[in-house]
Amino acid sequence: MPRLYFILLFILSGSITFAQSSEAQADSYYKKGEFKKALIIYENLLKEQPYNSNFTYKLVDIHQQLEQYDDAENLIRQRLEKRQNPAMVITLGYNYQLKDSITYANQLYEDALGFVDKNPNYIYSIGRKFEDYSLLDYAIKAYEKGKVLSPDRDYSIQLARIYGDQGNIEKMFANYIEYIDYQPNYLNTIKRLISDFISENKDNENNIFLRRLLLKKIQQEPKTYWYELLSWLYVQEKAYNKSFIQEKALYMRQPESLDRIIELAVIAHNDKDDDTAKSIFNYILQTTQNATTALTAHQYILEIDTNNADEKMLTEIDKTYHSLFAEFGRSERTIPLQLAFGKFLAFNLKETQTATLFLRESLKQNLSKFQEAKVKLLLADILVLQEKFNEALIFYSQIQVNLKNSPIAQEARFKVAKTSYYKGDFDWAESQLKILKSSTSQLIANDALELKLMISDNKYEDSTQTALKHYAKADLLAFQNKTDEAITLLDKILEEHQGESIIDQTLYQQAKLFELKKQYHKAETNYQRIISDYGDGILSDDAHYYLAELCNTHLAQPEEAKTLYEKIIFEHQDSIYFIEARRKFRLLRGDTIN
Repeated sequence: MPRLYFILLFILSGSITFAQSSEAQADSYYKKGEFKKALIIYENLLKEQPYNSNFTYKLVDIHQQLEQYDDAENLIRQRLEKRQNPAMVITLGYNYQLKDSITYANQLYEDALGFVDKNPNYIYSIGRKFEDYSLLDYAIKAYEKGKVLSPDRDYSIQLARIYGDQGNIEKMFANYIEYIDYQPNYLNTIKRLISDFISENKDNENNIFLRRLLLKKIQQEPKTYWYELLSWLYVQEKAYNKSFIQEKALYMRQPESLDRIIELAVIAHNDKDDDTAKSIFNYILQTTQNATTALTAHQYILEIDTNNADEKMLTEIDKTYHSLFAEFGRSERTIPLQLAFGKFLAFNLKETQTATLFLRESLKQNLSKFQEAKVKLLLADILVLQEKFNEALIFYSQIQVNLKNSPIAQEARFKVAKTSYYKGDFDWAESQLKILKSSTSQLIANDALELKLMISDNKYEDSTQTALKHYAKADLLAFQNKTDEAITLLDKILEEHQGESIIDQTLYQQAKLFELKKQYHKAETNYQRIISDYGDGILSDDAHYYLAELCNTHLAQPEEAKTLYEKIIFEHQDSIYFIEARRKFRLLRGDTIN
Protein backbone atom coordinates (compact mmCIF):
# COMPACT_ATOMS: atom_id res chain seq x y z
CA MET A 1 0.00 0.00 0.00
CA PRO A 2 2.71 2.53 0.88
CA ARG A 3 4.46 1.69 -2.39
CA LEU A 4 1.29 2.35 -4.42
CA TYR A 5 0.85 5.64 -2.56
CA PHE A 6 4.34 6.81 -3.52
CA ILE A 7 3.82 5.78 -7.16
CA LEU A 8 0.60 7.79 -7.33
CA LEU A 9 2.30 10.73 -5.62
CA PHE A 10 5.16 10.57 -8.13
CA ILE A 11 2.77 10.50 -11.09
CA LEU A 12 0.74 13.40 -9.65
CA SER A 13 3.80 15.56 -8.97
CA GLY A 14 5.06 14.80 -12.46
CA SER A 15 1.80 15.94 -14.03
CA ILE A 16 1.83 19.12 -11.97
CA THR A 17 5.40 19.86 -13.04
CA PHE A 18 4.46 19.21 -16.69
CA ALA A 19 1.43 21.52 -16.40
CA GLN A 20 3.57 24.25 -14.89
CA SER A 21 6.14 23.86 -17.64
CA SER A 22 3.42 24.00 -20.32
CA GLU A 23 1.87 27.10 -18.75
CA ALA A 24 5.27 28.84 -18.67
CA GLN A 25 5.81 28.02 -22.34
CA ALA A 26 2.32 29.25 -23.25
CA ASP A 27 2.90 32.47 -21.30
CA SER A 28 6.22 32.95 -23.11
CA TYR A 29 4.49 32.60 -26.50
CA TYR A 30 1.78 35.02 -25.36
CA LYS A 31 4.30 37.68 -24.31
CA LYS A 32 6.08 37.37 -27.65
CA GLY A 33 2.77 37.85 -29.50
CA GLU A 34 2.80 34.28 -30.84
CA PHE A 35 -0.89 33.85 -29.99
CA LYS A 36 -1.65 30.82 -32.16
CA LYS A 37 1.06 28.76 -30.44
CA ALA A 38 -0.12 29.96 -27.02
CA LEU A 39 -3.72 29.10 -27.96
CA ILE A 40 -2.99 25.42 -28.58
CA ILE A 41 -1.21 24.99 -25.24
CA TYR A 42 -3.86 26.83 -23.22
CA GLU A 43 -6.63 24.77 -24.86
CA ASN A 44 -4.87 21.57 -23.75
CA LEU A 45 -4.32 22.99 -20.26
CA LEU A 46 -8.01 23.87 -19.95
CA LYS A 47 -8.99 20.34 -20.97
CA GLU A 48 -6.82 19.01 -18.16
CA GLN A 49 -8.15 21.60 -15.67
CA PRO A 50 -11.62 22.59 -16.94
CA TYR A 51 -12.46 24.70 -13.88
CA ASN A 52 -9.29 26.79 -13.98
CA SER A 53 -10.61 30.35 -14.48
CA ASN A 54 -7.13 31.73 -15.22
CA PHE A 55 -6.82 29.48 -18.27
CA THR A 56 -10.33 30.48 -19.39
CA TYR A 57 -9.61 34.21 -19.19
CA LYS A 58 -6.28 33.70 -20.97
CA LEU A 59 -7.98 31.80 -23.80
CA VAL A 60 -10.67 34.47 -24.12
CA ASP A 61 -7.96 37.12 -24.32
CA ILE A 62 -6.02 35.19 -26.96
CA HIS A 63 -9.18 34.70 -29.09
CA GLN A 64 -9.76 38.46 -28.84
CA GLN A 65 -6.14 39.20 -29.81
CA LEU A 66 -6.69 37.01 -32.87
CA GLU A 67 -10.07 38.75 -33.47
CA GLN A 68 -11.86 35.42 -33.01
CA TYR A 69 -14.71 37.07 -31.13
CA ASP A 70 -17.28 34.30 -31.72
CA ASP A 71 -14.90 31.67 -30.30
CA ALA A 72 -14.31 33.92 -27.30
CA GLU A 73 -18.07 34.35 -26.83
CA ASN A 74 -18.71 30.60 -27.00
CA LEU A 75 -16.11 29.97 -24.32
CA ILE A 76 -17.52 32.73 -22.08
CA ARG A 77 -21.10 31.45 -22.43
CA GLN A 78 -19.99 27.89 -21.60
CA ARG A 79 -18.63 29.21 -18.30
CA LEU A 80 -21.71 31.32 -17.60
CA GLU A 81 -23.96 28.28 -18.12
CA LYS A 82 -22.10 26.53 -15.33
CA ARG A 83 -21.97 29.54 -13.00
CA GLN A 84 -23.25 33.11 -13.19
CA ASN A 85 -20.08 35.05 -12.44
CA PRO A 86 -20.26 38.90 -12.69
CA ALA A 87 -16.60 39.17 -13.76
CA MET A 88 -17.37 36.77 -16.65
CA VAL A 89 -20.45 38.86 -17.53
CA ILE A 90 -18.14 41.89 -17.83
CA THR A 91 -15.82 39.86 -20.04
CA LEU A 92 -18.77 39.00 -22.28
CA GLY A 93 -19.72 42.68 -22.42
CA TYR A 94 -16.17 43.62 -23.37
CA ASN A 95 -16.24 40.99 -26.13
CA TYR A 96 -19.37 42.69 -27.54
CA GLN A 97 -17.63 46.06 -27.21
CA LEU A 98 -14.78 44.76 -29.35
CA LYS A 99 -17.41 43.77 -31.93
CA ASP A 100 -18.79 47.35 -31.74
CA SER A 101 -22.04 46.21 -30.09
CA ILE A 102 -21.75 49.04 -27.56
CA THR A 103 -25.40 49.09 -26.48
CA TYR A 104 -25.44 45.39 -25.61
CA ALA A 105 -22.03 45.71 -23.96
CA ASN A 106 -23.29 48.53 -21.70
CA GLN A 107 -26.32 46.46 -20.75
CA LEU A 108 -24.09 43.59 -19.68
CA TYR A 109 -21.93 45.99 -17.63
CA GLU A 110 -25.06 47.20 -15.83
CA ASP A 111 -26.12 43.57 -15.28
CA ALA A 112 -22.74 42.90 -13.67
CA LEU A 113 -23.20 45.88 -11.36
CA GLY A 114 -26.56 44.44 -10.37
CA PHE A 115 -24.81 41.47 -8.74
CA VAL A 116 -23.46 43.87 -6.10
CA ASP A 117 -26.94 44.61 -4.75
CA LYS A 118 -27.45 40.91 -3.97
CA ASN A 119 -23.93 40.19 -2.78
CA PRO A 120 -21.58 43.09 -1.85
CA ASN A 121 -18.69 40.59 -1.67
CA TYR A 122 -18.51 40.83 -5.47
CA ILE A 123 -17.52 44.52 -5.39
CA TYR A 124 -13.77 44.09 -5.49
CA SER A 125 -13.72 41.44 -8.26
CA ILE A 126 -16.18 43.47 -10.37
CA GLY A 127 -14.21 46.68 -9.89
CA ARG A 128 -10.91 45.00 -10.76
CA LYS A 129 -12.37 43.42 -13.91
CA PHE A 130 -13.68 46.81 -15.07
CA GLU A 131 -10.21 48.24 -14.41
CA ASP A 132 -8.60 45.40 -16.40
CA TYR A 133 -10.58 46.54 -19.43
CA SER A 134 -10.00 50.27 -18.70
CA LEU A 135 -13.73 50.71 -18.07
CA LEU A 136 -12.93 53.22 -15.35
CA ASP A 137 -16.33 54.90 -15.07
CA TYR A 138 -17.95 51.52 -14.42
CA ALA A 139 -15.21 50.65 -11.93
CA ILE A 140 -16.00 53.89 -10.08
CA LYS A 141 -19.70 52.93 -10.00
CA ALA A 142 -18.80 49.55 -8.49
CA TYR A 143 -16.56 50.98 -5.78
CA GLU A 144 -19.00 53.80 -4.97
CA LYS A 145 -21.71 51.16 -4.53
CA GLY A 146 -19.33 49.36 -2.24
CA LYS A 147 -19.03 52.41 0.00
CA VAL A 148 -22.81 52.42 0.48
CA LEU A 149 -23.42 48.67 0.73
CA SER A 150 -20.28 47.73 2.73
CA PRO A 151 -19.56 50.64 5.10
CA ASP A 152 -17.29 48.36 7.14
CA ARG A 153 -14.93 48.09 4.15
CA ASP A 154 -13.15 50.85 2.31
CA TYR A 155 -12.68 51.27 -1.44
CA SER A 156 -11.25 54.79 -1.43
CA ILE A 157 -7.72 53.62 -2.31
CA GLN A 158 -9.06 52.00 -5.49
CA LEU A 159 -11.11 55.10 -6.31
CA ALA A 160 -8.12 57.36 -5.69
CA ARG A 161 -6.00 55.37 -8.13
CA ILE A 162 -8.70 55.49 -10.82
CA TYR A 163 -9.33 59.21 -10.39
CA GLY A 164 -5.58 59.77 -10.67
CA ASP A 165 -5.53 57.83 -13.96
CA GLN A 166 -8.41 59.98 -15.20
CA GLY A 167 -6.66 63.20 -14.19
CA ASN A 168 -9.33 64.09 -11.64
CA ILE A 169 -6.78 65.15 -9.04
CA GLU A 170 -9.17 66.74 -6.56
CA LYS A 171 -11.23 63.54 -6.24
CA MET A 172 -8.04 61.51 -6.12
CA PHE A 173 -6.82 63.55 -3.13
CA ALA A 174 -10.23 63.34 -1.43
CA ASN A 175 -10.19 59.54 -1.64
CA TYR A 176 -6.59 59.21 -0.47
CA ILE A 177 -7.48 61.38 2.52
CA GLU A 178 -10.52 59.21 3.17
CA TYR A 179 -8.28 56.14 3.11
CA ILE A 180 -5.89 57.69 5.65
CA ASP A 181 -8.86 58.11 7.98
CA TYR A 182 -9.60 54.40 7.45
CA GLN A 183 -5.96 53.23 7.69
CA PRO A 184 -3.73 55.89 9.38
CA ASN A 185 -0.74 53.53 9.23
CA TYR A 186 -0.70 54.01 5.46
CA LEU A 187 0.11 57.74 5.75
CA ASN A 188 3.68 57.43 4.45
CA THR A 189 2.51 55.23 1.56
CA ILE A 190 -0.06 57.85 0.60
CA LYS A 191 2.63 60.56 0.72
CA ARG A 192 4.64 58.59 -1.83
CA LEU A 193 1.60 58.05 -4.03
CA ILE A 194 0.67 61.75 -4.18
CA SER A 195 4.21 63.16 -4.34
CA ASP A 196 4.24 63.02 -8.16
CA PHE A 197 1.20 65.29 -8.25
CA ILE A 198 2.67 67.96 -5.97
CA SER A 199 4.94 70.83 -6.98
CA GLU A 200 7.30 73.20 -5.16
CA ASN A 201 4.99 75.95 -6.34
CA LYS A 202 2.38 76.68 -3.65
CA ASP A 203 0.12 78.20 -6.32
CA ASN A 204 0.05 74.96 -8.28
CA GLU A 205 -3.59 73.91 -8.66
CA ASN A 206 -2.92 70.45 -7.20
CA ASN A 207 -1.23 71.93 -4.14
CA ILE A 208 -4.21 74.21 -3.60
CA PHE A 209 -6.62 71.24 -3.85
CA LEU A 210 -4.72 69.24 -1.24
CA ARG A 211 -4.11 72.17 1.10
CA ARG A 212 -7.79 73.14 1.02
CA LEU A 213 -8.89 69.56 1.79
CA LEU A 214 -6.47 69.25 4.70
CA LEU A 215 -7.35 72.60 6.27
CA LYS A 216 -11.00 71.61 6.11
CA LYS A 217 -10.22 68.27 7.77
CA ILE A 218 -8.28 69.99 10.55
CA GLN A 219 -11.24 72.29 11.22
CA GLN A 220 -13.72 69.40 11.23
CA GLU A 221 -11.69 66.77 13.12
CA PRO A 222 -8.19 67.87 14.22
CA LYS A 223 -6.53 64.46 14.06
CA THR A 224 -2.75 64.24 14.22
CA TYR A 225 -2.29 62.76 10.76
CA TRP A 226 -3.92 65.79 9.09
CA TYR A 227 -1.33 68.06 10.71
CA GLU A 228 1.42 65.68 9.64
CA LEU A 229 0.25 65.56 6.02
CA LEU A 230 -0.17 69.34 5.84
CA SER A 231 3.31 69.78 7.31
CA TRP A 232 4.65 67.40 4.64
CA LEU A 233 2.94 69.44 1.92
CA TYR A 234 4.54 72.65 3.20
CA VAL A 235 7.95 70.95 3.15
CA GLN A 236 7.41 70.03 -0.54
CA GLU A 237 6.69 73.72 -1.14
CA LYS A 238 9.79 74.68 0.90
CA ALA A 239 7.50 76.70 3.19
CA TYR A 240 9.36 75.50 6.27
CA ASN A 241 7.97 78.20 8.54
CA LYS A 242 4.42 77.01 7.78
CA SER A 243 5.46 73.40 8.29
CA PHE A 244 6.88 74.43 11.67
CA ILE A 245 3.45 75.76 12.73
CA GLN A 246 1.90 72.37 11.95
CA GLU A 247 4.69 70.48 13.69
CA LYS A 248 4.25 72.56 16.83
CA ALA A 249 0.52 71.85 16.81
CA LEU A 250 1.29 68.16 16.33
CA TYR A 251 3.82 68.19 19.18
CA MET A 252 1.30 69.83 21.52
CA ARG A 253 -1.01 66.88 20.88
CA GLN A 254 1.72 64.23 21.03
CA PRO A 255 4.60 65.61 23.13
CA GLU A 256 6.54 62.34 23.23
CA SER A 257 9.40 63.25 20.88
CA LEU A 258 10.98 66.27 19.19
CA ASP A 259 12.49 64.12 16.43
CA ARG A 260 10.11 65.39 13.72
CA ILE A 261 10.80 69.02 14.64
CA ILE A 262 14.56 68.42 14.70
CA GLU A 263 14.32 66.77 11.28
CA LEU A 264 12.42 69.80 9.93
CA ALA A 265 15.02 72.19 11.32
CA VAL A 266 17.82 70.24 9.61
CA ILE A 267 15.92 70.18 6.29
CA ALA A 268 15.37 73.95 6.47
CA HIS A 269 19.04 74.51 7.33
CA ASN A 270 20.26 72.28 4.48
CA ASP A 271 17.98 74.20 2.12
CA LYS A 272 19.53 77.48 3.34
CA ASP A 273 16.38 78.76 5.06
CA ASP A 274 18.47 79.70 8.07
CA ASP A 275 15.95 82.11 9.62
CA THR A 276 13.36 79.35 9.95
CA ALA A 277 15.96 76.76 10.95
CA LYS A 278 17.25 79.00 13.74
CA SER A 279 13.70 79.68 15.00
CA ILE A 280 13.05 75.94 15.15
CA PHE A 281 16.32 75.17 16.93
CA ASN A 282 15.58 77.90 19.47
CA TYR A 283 12.15 76.34 20.05
CA ILE A 284 13.87 72.98 20.59
CA LEU A 285 16.17 74.56 23.18
CA GLN A 286 13.19 76.03 25.03
CA THR A 287 11.29 72.73 24.93
CA THR A 288 13.74 69.87 25.40
CA GLN A 289 14.84 68.35 28.68
CA ASN A 290 17.42 66.18 26.92
CA ALA A 291 21.05 67.37 27.10
CA THR A 292 22.07 65.65 23.83
CA THR A 293 19.18 67.26 21.95
CA ALA A 294 20.05 70.65 23.46
CA LEU A 295 23.68 70.24 22.39
CA THR A 296 22.61 69.41 18.83
CA ALA A 297 20.39 72.51 18.69
CA HIS A 298 23.17 74.74 20.10
CA GLN A 299 25.60 73.37 17.53
CA TYR A 300 23.32 74.09 14.58
CA ILE A 301 22.55 77.60 15.84
CA LEU A 302 26.28 78.30 16.12
CA GLU A 303 26.84 76.96 12.60
CA ILE A 304 24.07 79.21 11.23
CA ASP A 305 25.41 82.25 13.10
CA THR A 306 28.96 81.50 11.90
CA ASN A 307 27.88 81.39 8.25
CA ASN A 308 26.42 84.90 8.57
CA ALA A 309 28.92 86.42 11.00
CA ASP A 310 31.04 89.56 10.85
CA GLU A 311 34.15 90.03 13.02
CA LYS A 312 32.16 91.20 16.06
CA MET A 313 29.76 88.25 15.83
CA LEU A 314 32.67 85.80 15.56
CA THR A 315 33.90 86.98 18.96
CA GLU A 316 30.43 86.40 20.46
CA ILE A 317 30.26 82.95 18.89
CA ASP A 318 33.65 82.12 20.42
CA LYS A 319 32.29 83.09 23.86
CA THR A 320 29.21 80.93 23.31
CA TYR A 321 31.36 77.89 22.56
CA HIS A 322 33.32 78.41 25.77
CA SER A 323 30.13 78.80 27.83
CA LEU A 324 28.74 75.56 26.35
CA PHE A 325 31.90 73.66 27.25
CA ALA A 326 31.64 75.11 30.75
CA GLU A 327 28.07 73.83 30.95
CA PHE A 328 28.39 70.43 29.23
CA GLY A 329 32.09 69.67 29.67
CA ARG A 330 34.55 68.03 27.27
CA SER A 331 33.97 64.32 26.92
CA GLU A 332 33.04 61.77 24.26
CA ARG A 333 29.44 63.05 24.60
CA THR A 334 30.40 66.52 23.35
CA ILE A 335 32.70 65.38 20.49
CA PRO A 336 30.37 66.85 17.79
CA LEU A 337 30.59 70.24 19.57
CA GLN A 338 34.37 69.91 19.92
CA LEU A 339 34.68 69.19 16.20
CA ALA A 340 32.51 72.19 15.37
CA PHE A 341 34.63 74.42 17.61
CA GLY A 342 37.89 73.11 16.13
CA LYS A 343 36.63 73.89 12.64
CA PHE A 344 35.42 77.33 13.79
CA LEU A 345 38.82 78.16 15.28
CA ALA A 346 40.74 77.15 12.16
CA PHE A 347 38.51 78.23 9.30
CA ASN A 348 36.72 81.25 10.78
CA LEU A 349 38.96 82.75 13.45
CA LYS A 350 42.05 81.63 11.46
CA GLU A 351 43.59 80.39 14.72
CA THR A 352 44.99 77.19 13.26
CA GLN A 353 47.55 76.61 16.01
CA THR A 354 44.92 76.95 18.72
CA ALA A 355 42.64 74.60 16.76
CA THR A 356 45.26 71.85 16.43
CA LEU A 357 46.14 72.05 20.16
CA PHE A 358 42.44 71.89 21.04
CA LEU A 359 41.85 68.80 18.86
CA ARG A 360 44.98 67.03 20.11
CA GLU A 361 43.50 67.39 23.61
CA SER A 362 40.25 65.90 22.29
CA LEU A 363 42.19 62.81 21.16
CA LYS A 364 43.20 62.13 24.79
CA GLN A 365 39.57 61.47 25.75
CA ASN A 366 37.98 58.01 25.91
CA LEU A 367 36.82 57.96 22.29
CA SER A 368 35.42 55.23 20.08
CA LYS A 369 37.38 54.37 16.93
CA PHE A 370 34.88 56.30 14.85
CA GLN A 371 35.05 59.39 17.09
CA GLU A 372 38.84 59.27 17.03
CA ALA A 373 38.76 59.07 13.24
CA LYS A 374 36.46 62.12 13.01
CA VAL A 375 38.85 64.15 15.20
CA LYS A 376 41.91 63.01 13.22
CA LEU A 377 40.19 63.81 9.93
CA LEU A 378 39.52 67.41 10.99
CA LEU A 379 42.97 67.72 12.54
CA ALA A 380 44.53 66.60 9.26
CA ASP A 381 42.36 69.07 7.32
CA ILE A 382 43.68 71.88 9.53
CA LEU A 383 47.27 70.70 9.00
CA VAL A 384 46.62 70.90 5.24
CA LEU A 385 45.29 74.41 5.87
CA GLN A 386 48.68 75.16 7.48
CA GLU A 387 50.44 73.41 4.54
CA LYS A 388 51.88 70.80 6.90
CA PHE A 389 51.18 68.16 4.30
CA ASN A 390 53.32 65.27 5.55
CA GLU A 391 51.89 65.45 9.06
CA ALA A 392 48.37 65.57 7.63
CA LEU A 393 49.09 62.47 5.52
CA ILE A 394 50.07 60.53 8.66
CA PHE A 395 46.66 61.18 10.25
CA TYR A 396 44.75 60.36 7.06
CA SER A 397 46.70 57.09 6.74
CA GLN A 398 45.99 56.15 10.36
CA ILE A 399 42.25 56.46 9.69
CA GLN A 400 42.57 54.17 6.66
CA VAL A 401 44.37 51.52 8.72
CA ASN A 402 42.11 51.69 11.79
CA LEU A 403 38.77 51.68 9.93
CA LYS A 404 39.48 49.77 6.73
CA ASN A 405 36.88 50.04 3.92
CA SER A 406 34.56 52.22 6.02
CA PRO A 407 33.10 55.41 4.50
CA ILE A 408 35.38 57.57 6.67
CA ALA A 409 38.40 55.51 5.55
CA GLN A 410 37.46 56.12 1.92
CA GLU A 411 37.07 59.84 2.67
CA ALA A 412 40.54 59.79 4.26
CA ARG A 413 41.98 58.09 1.16
CA PHE A 414 40.44 60.78 -1.02
CA LYS A 415 42.02 63.43 1.19
CA VAL A 416 45.38 61.66 0.88
CA ALA A 417 45.00 62.02 -2.89
CA LYS A 418 43.89 65.66 -2.59
CA THR A 419 46.83 66.50 -0.28
CA SER A 420 49.30 64.84 -2.67
CA TYR A 421 47.70 66.86 -5.47
CA TYR A 422 48.15 70.09 -3.47
CA LYS A 423 51.82 69.16 -3.01
CA GLY A 424 52.25 68.63 -6.75
CA ASP A 425 52.75 64.86 -6.39
CA PHE A 426 50.32 64.12 -9.22
CA ASP A 427 51.36 60.51 -9.90
CA TRP A 428 50.69 59.38 -6.31
CA ALA A 429 47.44 61.34 -6.20
CA GLU A 430 46.31 59.68 -9.43
CA SER A 431 47.10 56.18 -8.12
CA GLN A 432 44.92 56.78 -5.03
CA LEU A 433 42.11 58.23 -7.11
CA LYS A 434 42.05 55.14 -9.36
CA ILE A 435 41.23 53.01 -6.31
CA LEU A 436 38.47 55.40 -5.22
CA LYS A 437 36.63 55.27 -8.54
CA SER A 438 34.87 52.15 -7.19
CA SER A 439 34.14 53.66 -3.76
CA THR A 440 30.86 52.62 -2.15
CA SER A 441 30.21 56.33 -1.58
CA GLN A 442 28.90 57.70 -4.86
CA LEU A 443 29.92 61.23 -3.86
CA ILE A 444 33.52 60.21 -3.18
CA ALA A 445 33.61 58.11 -6.36
CA ASN A 446 32.40 61.08 -8.41
CA ASP A 447 34.86 63.50 -6.78
CA ALA A 448 37.69 61.01 -7.27
CA LEU A 449 36.87 60.52 -10.95
CA GLU A 450 36.61 64.28 -11.50
CA LEU A 451 40.00 64.98 -9.90
CA LYS A 452 41.64 62.03 -11.68
CA LEU A 453 40.43 63.28 -15.06
CA MET A 454 41.65 66.76 -14.16
CA ILE A 455 45.15 65.45 -13.44
CA SER A 456 45.43 62.92 -16.29
CA ASP A 457 44.08 65.38 -18.89
CA ASN A 458 46.64 68.03 -18.01
CA LYS A 459 49.81 66.54 -16.54
CA TYR A 460 51.33 65.63 -19.94
CA GLU A 461 50.49 68.88 -21.74
CA ASP A 462 53.55 70.64 -20.33
CA SER A 463 56.66 68.80 -19.13
CA THR A 464 57.03 71.31 -16.29
CA GLN A 465 53.33 70.92 -15.39
CA THR A 466 53.26 74.66 -14.65
CA ALA A 467 49.56 75.22 -15.36
CA LEU A 468 48.53 72.14 -13.36
CA LYS A 469 50.71 73.24 -10.40
CA HIS A 470 49.17 76.72 -10.52
CA TYR A 471 45.70 75.19 -10.64
CA ALA A 472 46.41 72.91 -7.65
CA LYS A 473 47.79 75.89 -5.73
CA ALA A 474 44.64 77.91 -6.54
CA ASP A 475 42.57 74.96 -5.32
CA LEU A 476 44.54 75.00 -2.04
CA LEU A 477 44.07 78.76 -1.68
CA ALA A 478 40.32 78.29 -2.11
CA PHE A 479 40.39 75.60 0.60
CA GLN A 480 42.24 78.08 2.84
CA ASN A 481 39.47 80.66 2.27
CA LYS A 482 41.94 82.88 0.38
CA THR A 483 39.40 83.40 -2.36
CA ASP A 484 40.84 86.58 -3.90
CA GLU A 485 44.32 85.05 -4.16
CA ALA A 486 42.84 81.92 -5.77
CA ILE A 487 40.97 84.00 -8.35
CA THR A 488 44.15 85.95 -9.18
CA LEU A 489 46.17 82.76 -9.68
CA LEU A 490 43.45 81.33 -11.93
CA ASP A 491 43.61 84.57 -13.96
CA LYS A 492 47.31 83.90 -14.42
CA ILE A 493 46.52 80.48 -15.92
CA LEU A 494 43.93 82.02 -18.25
CA GLU A 495 46.45 84.62 -19.46
CA GLU A 496 49.58 82.46 -19.78
CA HIS A 497 48.18 79.10 -20.90
CA GLN A 498 45.67 79.99 -23.59
CA GLY A 499 44.81 77.08 -25.87
CA GLU A 500 45.73 74.44 -23.30
CA SER A 501 43.18 71.86 -22.14
CA ILE A 502 43.15 73.23 -18.59
CA ILE A 503 41.41 76.48 -19.60
CA ASP A 504 37.78 75.25 -19.40
CA GLN A 505 38.40 73.75 -15.94
CA THR A 506 40.02 77.02 -14.84
CA LEU A 507 37.04 79.05 -16.06
CA TYR A 508 34.70 76.73 -14.20
CA GLN A 509 36.65 76.79 -10.93
CA GLN A 510 36.92 80.58 -11.09
CA ALA A 511 33.17 80.89 -11.76
CA LYS A 512 32.45 78.94 -8.56
CA LEU A 513 34.71 81.33 -6.62
CA PHE A 514 33.00 84.35 -8.18
CA GLU A 515 29.68 82.92 -6.97
CA LEU A 516 31.15 82.54 -3.48
CA LYS A 517 31.97 86.25 -3.50
CA LYS A 518 28.50 87.05 -4.94
CA GLN A 519 30.10 88.38 -8.14
CA TYR A 520 27.37 86.79 -10.22
CA HIS A 521 27.92 88.64 -13.48
CA LYS A 522 31.59 87.59 -13.54
CA ALA A 523 30.52 84.00 -12.93
CA GLU A 524 27.97 84.34 -15.74
CA THR A 525 30.71 85.46 -18.14
CA ASN A 526 32.84 82.42 -17.32
CA TYR A 527 29.97 79.97 -17.77
CA GLN A 528 29.04 81.60 -21.08
CA ARG A 529 32.60 81.26 -22.29
CA ILE A 530 32.68 77.53 -21.41
CA ILE A 531 29.43 77.02 -23.34
CA SER A 532 30.59 78.99 -26.40
CA ASP A 533 34.25 77.86 -26.57
CA TYR A 534 34.08 74.39 -24.99
CA GLY A 535 30.53 73.27 -25.83
CA ASP A 536 31.71 69.73 -26.60
CA GLY A 537 33.78 69.42 -23.43
CA ILE A 538 32.98 67.49 -20.26
CA LEU A 539 32.06 70.69 -18.41
CA SER A 540 29.39 71.80 -20.86
CA ASP A 541 26.49 70.38 -18.85
CA ASP A 542 27.96 71.79 -15.60
CA ALA A 543 28.18 75.24 -17.18
CA HIS A 544 24.63 75.03 -18.54
CA TYR A 545 23.23 73.93 -15.19
CA TYR A 546 25.01 76.44 -12.96
CA LEU A 547 24.38 79.28 -15.38
CA ALA A 548 20.69 78.30 -15.31
CA GLU A 549 20.82 78.35 -11.51
CA LEU A 550 22.38 81.83 -11.59
CA CYS A 551 19.72 83.12 -13.99
CA ASN A 552 16.97 81.57 -11.91
CA THR A 553 18.09 82.66 -8.45
CA HIS A 554 20.34 85.73 -8.72
CA LEU A 555 20.07 87.35 -12.14
CA ALA A 556 16.26 87.48 -12.41
CA GLN A 557 16.30 85.84 -15.87
CA PRO A 558 13.79 82.97 -15.56
CA GLU A 559 13.27 82.62 -19.32
CA GLU A 560 16.99 82.29 -19.91
CA ALA A 561 17.14 79.75 -17.08
CA LYS A 562 14.31 77.78 -18.69
CA THR A 563 16.18 77.68 -22.02
CA LEU A 564 19.35 76.43 -20.32
CA TYR A 565 17.52 73.72 -18.35
CA GLU A 566 15.84 72.66 -21.60
CA LYS A 567 19.22 72.28 -23.31
CA ILE A 568 20.34 69.89 -20.59
CA ILE A 569 17.13 67.88 -21.06
CA PHE A 570 17.53 67.53 -24.84
CA GLU A 571 21.32 67.69 -25.33
CA HIS A 572 22.73 66.16 -22.13
CA GLN A 573 20.43 63.25 -21.24
CA ASP A 574 23.28 61.40 -19.50
CA SER A 575 24.13 64.38 -17.27
CA ILE A 576 23.94 64.06 -13.47
CA TYR A 577 21.89 67.28 -13.61
CA PHE A 578 19.27 65.81 -15.96
CA ILE A 579 16.58 64.98 -13.38
CA GLU A 580 16.97 68.23 -11.45
CA ALA A 581 17.06 70.28 -14.67
CA ARG A 582 13.84 68.62 -15.88
CA ARG A 583 12.13 69.29 -12.55
CA LYS A 584 13.16 72.96 -12.52
CA PHE A 585 12.25 73.41 -16.19
CA ARG A 586 8.74 72.10 -15.51
CA LEU A 587 8.44 74.34 -12.48
CA LEU A 588 9.40 77.42 -14.52
CA ARG A 589 7.03 76.35 -17.27
CA GLY A 590 4.24 76.17 -14.70
CA ASP A 591 3.35 72.51 -15.17
CA THR A 592 0.41 71.37 -13.05
CA ILE A 593 1.95 67.96 -12.30
CA ASN A 594 5.52 67.79 -11.12
